[in-house]
Amino acid sequence: QVQLVESGGGLVQPGGSLRLSCAASGFVFSFSPMSWYRQAPGKERELVAAISISSGGGTSYAESVKGRFTISRDNAKKMVYLQMNSLKLEDTAVYYCKSANFGSWGQGTQVTVSS
Repeated sequence: QVQLVESGGGLVQPGGSLRLSCAASGFVFSFSPMSWYRQAPGKERELVAAISISSGGGTSYAESVKGRFTISRDNAKKMVYLQMNSLKLEDTAVYYCKSANFGSWGQGTQVTVSS
């Protein structure tokens, strides 16, 4: 079955960086556009970034992270990444990766930005 395992979260100071990873299995990864979502306490889950099926393909970002976050993928390793720079307090959330072709969610990884 579809499995998505996120990792790389943690506690970081404002202005810091983190790189999130998502290991995918149970489906043909190279045929699936992938996305990162996040959910902050008391808020709805929101789309952060998306990438098309090609590792050099199109990407899109929420306005709130544009210029600070970069999504990438490695189809050979079945991995998708989210490089997060210049982190802000409001980036604190649980981050999830998701395949555009399936409804499954992983357990997420907590990112906490705090001084």
